[in-house]
Amino acid sequence: MFKLHDKVIYPGHGIALIAEFLEKMITGKKVCFFKLCFLFKDMTILVPTHNMKNSGIRYPSDKKTINLVYNEIIKCPVKKFACFDFTPSGWNRRNKEYQLKIQRGKLIEIAQVYRDLMFVSQQKELSFGEKNLLQIAEDLLVQEIQFITNKDRDLIINELQEPIKQYFFHQELGLHNVSSVV
Repeated sequence: MFKLHDKVIYPGHGIALIAEFLEKMITGKKVCFFKLCFLFKDMTILVPTHNMKNSGIRYPSDKKTINLVYNEIIKCPVKKFACFDFTPSGWNRRNKEYQLKIQRGKLIEIAQVYRDLMFVSQQKELSFGEKNLLQIAEDLLVQEIQFITNKDRDLIINELQEPIKQYFFHQELGLHNVSSVV
């Protein structure tokens, strides 16, 4: 499926190059690995080739999926702000849900995490954990969009944040049609 020098998405970490194919002896058995060198961070990992299917590694999305991401960002969160449970147990539940979505590595799910946390951030100060998840989701989205579109990082961040800011601006004015935002 994957070949040497392919660029892939490693869930939760971003875009990497399959830089090398290695064989190592581990507990007396020969194990084959792909060496992944990440493009947007100084990190390298080894992934056993026999575990590639279960690892969630995938090829980068296409432009059609990127457009779906932007469409997902402009939607209202599934839960309205008033329905969010801001107790510690509520945050723990949401945190687990968000972590799972990020670790699955599906771009649309990462966009949902980003959108929901951005909506919350417009209405209250985010906790340390929420800020951390928001930053991870934003970085993963920006990396993949930047790789596919060759746009500048700051421009992409602005494109992701603007619809949410516009939504709240229109809410303040009493306009409720989100589609008029974009």
